Amino acid sequence: MSKITAAITAVGGYVPDFVLSNKVLETMVDTNDEWITSRTGIKERRILKDATKGTSYLAIKAAQNLIERGNVNPAEIDMVLLATTTPDMPVAATAVYVATQIGAVNAFAYDLQAACSSFLYGMSTAAAHIQTGRYKKILVIGGDKMSSIIDYTDRATCIIFGDGAGAALFEPNEEGLGLQDEFLRSDGIGREYLKIDAGGSLLPASKETVENRQHYVFQDGKTVFKYAVTGMADVSEKIMERNNLSESDVDWLIAHQANKRIIDATANRMGVAENKVLINIENYGNTTSGTLPLLLSDFEHKFKKGDNLIFAAFGGGFTWGAIYLKWAYDAK
Repeated sequence: MSKITAAITAVGGYVPDFVLSNKVLETMVDTNDEWITSRTGIKERRILKDATKGTSYLAIKAAQNLIERGNVNPAEIDMVLLATTTPDMPVAATAVYVATQIGAVNAFAYDLQAACSSFLYGMSTAAAHIQTGRYKKILVIGGDKMSSIIDYTDRATCIIFGDGAGAALFEPNEEGLGLQDEFLRSDGIGREYLKIDAGGSLLPASKETVENRQHYVFQDGKTVFKYAVTGMADVSEKIMERNNLSESDVDWLIAHQANKRIIDATANRMGVAENKVLINIENYGNTTSGTLPLLLSDFEHKFKKGDNLIFAAFGGGFTWGAIYLKWAYDAK
């Protein structure tokens, strides 16, 4: 009997219509287009303006796009995993609501939170479930409404993040395609450098926490940048070495879209040519859990069966890692 691997068989994505450009941000905080572009690579980001809609809306739209593009019957989905750091609400898992809304009536669902590495960890989780042989179709969605936790008077963070979601369907494969290897890491040293102070069990919401603006993202940019550059490059190089991959063997680098300089540093360490590095950060900014699957959705047309993809991400906590995956189908 052939070994079962977990392969991606369909992808989808969604970003809101409203565009928040660098030019608009110039009117909101003390910044400018040249400064933002040169330091991050971001020109604009998408924002879900409707205050009555949360991350579930983005996730549902991305899943529906996958279902339509991949001609998938949602009733056949066994599991829905939502990678997010901005769930609709505490306690009630957003994934459960998403599964119901897309018609995945036979699936069990839950949320996974590992900041910007959430989708990467979700891929690992889905693959482990598929490889047991008990599950045939697992939908992994990565999405965040980052605008809901960003302080638009803080120029250090408001220039970086946007809203969006992407999705990938994992199914068993016996051709040796799909997820080949993973190298995932975490280190609690990052707890103080990228966080939201209030709203959890350590510091519950109160009048004081709201007045002190403690429900917004705080980032020590220089420290996070230093760890991210090293971390993403290290694990990407490690996954190549462990699988005897040369730079010519890597067809595509699917890197977390946090900062163009971090992506470039990772590609340089791997020796991967610029034309193999997929980029959409200029249009979306950092959508946190949504960056990796949005790359898959946007660039699906470039992938060929058997292509070697290296995924890499770095997130708060700290969490980071790399995954080596063989693409399972030719572009539709």
